Amino acid sequence: MEKKKAGFRQIKPEIRIIAFDDCAFTRSQKEVFVIGVIYRGGNYLDGMVSTKIKVDGLDSTEKLIACLKNSPHYNQVRVIMLNGITLGGFNIVDIQKLSKETKIPVIAIIRKKPDLKSIKKALRKSFADSEIRISLISKAGAINSLHIKNLSAQGVLHYQKSGIEKSTAEKIIKLTATRSIVPEPLRAAHLICSGLKKQ
Repeated sequence: MEKKKAGFRQIKPEIRIIAFDDCAFTRSQKEVFVIGVIYRGGNYLDGMVSTKIKVDGLDSTEKLIACLKNSPHYNQVRVIMLNGITLGGFNIVDIQKLSKETKIPVIAIIRKKPDLKSIKKALRKSFADSEIRISLISKAGAINSLHIKNLSAQGVLHYQKSGIEKSTAEKIIKLTATRSIVPEPLRAAHLICSGLKKQ
């Protein structure tokens, strides 16, 4: 069944979100696990999926698309959250393609604003296909900043987005940042990944 594009006339407190993060890995590994957790708003864990991507590869976008579309939760998910746009080292997610192919908006959360000039320099030094990776970084769009304040924490985080208005993205981030400045779906994904040993 083809998924209809999610509408946001009203953001429900228990909006279904899938958040992806990568597990720890060593540079000798060829692949790394990526865990996706399905959350209702910022409060309830509903499920989990997983996939593998190449370390420093270029397959993360396709693997996330397939992982989500093959999940029984696909038709309930209204937002995809990522821990930044890079997984497994410099395996860069094309958030525009991810949103378009799944018909679900994407919000990539960034704790510390990156030094894009230094990143591009490092890519050109280390990868023969550096310009492809740099184009994916540029394609992700502007990095926005948002101040978060809740009962547990306050601070500034940053994000990039695709397929969603800025104001709506910020409402969803604030709704789900219930126990830290990081949205709870992503915090849960990170905690699960941290608990898994390097494969």
